[in-house]
Amino acid sequence: MTDKPAICWHGKRVFLTGHTGFKGGWLALWLARLGAEVRGYSLDPATEPNLFTVARVGSVVDDVRGDIRDAATLESAMRDFAPEVVFHLAAQPLVRLSYDDPIGTYETNVIGTARVLDAIRRTPSVRAVVCVTTDKCYENKEWIWGYRENDPLGGYDPYSSSKACAEIVAAAYRQSFFPIAKLPEHKVALATARAGNVIGGGDWSADRLIPDLVRGFLSGEAVRIRRPKAIRPWQHVLEPLHGYIRLAEQLLTHDPKFATAYNFGPSDDDARPVAWIAEKMTGFWGNGAQWFLDPEPGVHEAGNLKLDTSRARGDLGWTPRMHLETALEWIVEWTRAWRAGAEMHAFTLSQIEAYESQLQPVKK
Repeated sequence: MTDKPAICWHGKRVFLTGHTGFKGGWLALWLARLGAEVRGYSLDPATEPNLFTVARVGSVVDDVRGDIRDAATLESAMRDFAPEVVFHLAAQPLVRLSYDDPIGTYETNVIGTARVLDAIRRTPSVRAVVCVTTDKCYENKEWIWGYRENDPLGGYDPYSSSKACAEIVAAAYRQSFFPIAKLPEHKVALATARAGNVIGGGDWSADRLIPDLVRGFLSGEAVRIRRPKAIRPWQHVLEPLHGYIRLAEQLLTHDPKFATAYNFGPSDDDARPVAWIAEKMTGFWGNGAQWFLDPEPGVHEAGNLKLDTSRARGDLGWTPRMHLETALEWIVEWTRAWRAGAEMHAFTLSQIEAYESQLQPVKK
């Protein structure tokens, strides 16, 4: 990468769960661009359309379909590939869906994570593991400052609590099977990554603000918005992915201090309320785009959530590079390119390249 990577990715064997999802698809494309050999393991894409198909992610990865809860299939796919790095992104990622299917959410996010970590335990080639959870894993007290990695875990809803459980599972596996004090013996450095509300082109998830806005813009209908005052740590998908890659690079240096939890969130200025996002997106889209307030917002969702990223800044040299308004503009550009029939594999890579250019050190 352009900000002096700790290792060279060319030829690195990477096992990526969740490669058919939104974040996983962007990460797969970026890793392949860096020269890594990537095997993806995931269920079929959850939506139609989807980034995996539209951006032809399958053209640059070894595409394996399977459920992370299926121990035999998962372990076979991992051991056969013999990866050095594992990124675990596969999950049930939606808060509101977790109310409809709490058991499925816990099975995927908790048991599925344990299955992935147990497969890693049985795969001798693995050296670095980045297990991705969420900013919602914290016990949310609705305070105005950002949560730090040592703040209590919790979760009001099934999704949030399932991700807190996934953090506990990862910590237990690290302590039991990959202890930091014995890293030279077992050689597996395990870290967890907690990102904010990730946005970007190619997200067609249900019940998410940006995809809902985009669907409304494309159909010409006013978009129903719930909880306009709720504040979230919004960030373009490439921001946390840069953090995950930087974290994996440092884990591969075998320095035990990196085998811990890391927050990846935007600057405080970009922790904005839902209404601000809706106003900016409708302005960037133009063409009479509109939104209106949902009088019945439904199930409980956090009102205020921010992350403290001091550890990532200090340990990894990671900082947010893209302002939120730019991220929203990039989403509009990506969506319009897709609607116009552009070749979206190349267009998506062009946005990755443009982001990489922001990582260049400033010349004095």
